[in-house]
Amino acid sequence: MRALGASPGSRRGAAISGAAIRAYDIRGVPGRDFDEDGARELGLSYATAARERGLKRIGVGRDGRLTSPALEGGLAAGLAAGGLEVMRIGLGPTPMLGFAAWRRQWDGAVMVTASHNPPQENGFKLMLGGERICGEALSTLVSRPGRTAGGGRIVRAPARRSYAAALTEAFADQGAPAFAAVWDAGAGAAAPVLRLLLPRLAGRHTLIHGVVDGHFPGHHPDPAVAANLQDLAGEVRRRGCDVGFAFDGDGDRLGVVDEEGDILWADQLLLLLAADLLARRPGAAVVADVKSSRVLFEGVERLGGRAVVAPSGYALVREVMRREGAALAGELSGHVFFEDGWGGIDDALLAAIRTLGALKRRGASLADFRRSLPATHASPELRVACPEARKRAIVCETAARFAGKGGVFDAALGLRVTTADGWWLLRASGTEPKLTGRCEASSRDGLARLERALAEQLSLSGIEPERL
Repeated sequence: MRALGASPGSRRGAAISGAAIRAYDIRGVPGRDFDEDGARELGLSYATAARERGLKRIGVGRDGRLTSPALEGGLAAGLAAGGLEVMRIGLGPTPMLGFAAWRRQWDGAVMVTASHNPPQENGFKLMLGGERICGEALSTLVSRPGRTAGGGRIVRAPARRSYAAALTEAFADQGAPAFAAVWDAGAGAAAPVLRLLLPRLAGRHTLIHGVVDGHFPGHHPDPAVAANLQDLAGEVRRRGCDVGFAFDGDGDRLGVVDEEGDILWADQLLLLLAADLLARRPGAAVVADVKSSRVLFEGVERLGGRAVVAPSGYALVREVMRREGAALAGELSGHVFFEDGWGGIDDALLAAIRTLGALKRRGASLADFRRSLPATHASPELRVACPEARKRAIVCETAARFAGKGGVFDAALGLRVTTADGWWLLRASGTEPKLTGRCEASSRDGLARLERALAEQLSLSGIEPERL
């Protein structure tokens, strides 16, 4: 089979290149890092692992990227050849697949998606027996040869209507808050669900970038980047709405703007949801990743909750959430998890609905909540391009320079440096060839000094960021 995007005479290499195997999933460029045959081989390896555990029924879904249909076809073929019953839900967001697997009690799920990565990339998110396959387990799965087996079949198992109905029910459970909202699907996989859902909700709802297009023509579908929220902010202000929601390419990460068009960052949103939760469940645990503001952790404790710091990475945040028995968890990138939400998966659509409920119960606007937070000055999540092979080494090099000088290094959490101005963090991204970081200070000048300090450290390791 010819590789996607390759010339007819090109040779295939390994089924999936090692560079595409990330900390929590597989992401790369089809035609370079894997192709349809590679997807089939992955399905066969996955099927072998599933059969060894006595697992049989597996859900498969795909996002709206141009290469997703072909990759999903190869994957399904491999799973079936390996003896599994493959339940194909078709096009939709990753949480729709998680919902279907939970509701229908499937034994696992594989999603074809590259989430918020550039349009030319694609990949796979894998779950087996209710657990994410990540880290060493993912590398092992990809490298082991799969074996064919009889009894496999592919079944069409649409889930869009049942998922939209469940979200509608969740909206009713929140008291059917009748706000005016703009929803930005980013031309991603959440769009078809939103077109079904929004007419069912009380209030006034507007959908933008609501046609699936793997080129992502309106803006890049990453709600953790301020520039990608400008269309949403403009529509909220123009239409006089109460709130705006934005989604990434596969609908598991949420961005929020208030009625003034200002961004409510994910850690601030998590504090809003935590306050709502703790009013009903005093003492509940709330998990957030290490890049989150101290305002969140201190706010949870002040409200009577138990704040828990987790490593960054959606799979790791969920792991800590389950270990701690937490009711709520989130990551600065926009993943939000609810203990009672489809088995604890990260679902941005459900998080948006619960945000509306929290606003209704609070009885104040989102901008009022934002202004009520303690005054700090924080950067958004900083992402600096870095060769995949160098990113972890650079964090270790920087940590060595700060040994005994106010730096705290943890292999899972990254390097956190505290100064008189505040703190900055540097870690290796688990999903992209990038370094990620964040700075938080008590003043704008202090923030600028922290950003310069971080930039200087990166420069010492041969990385020159365009902007911090």
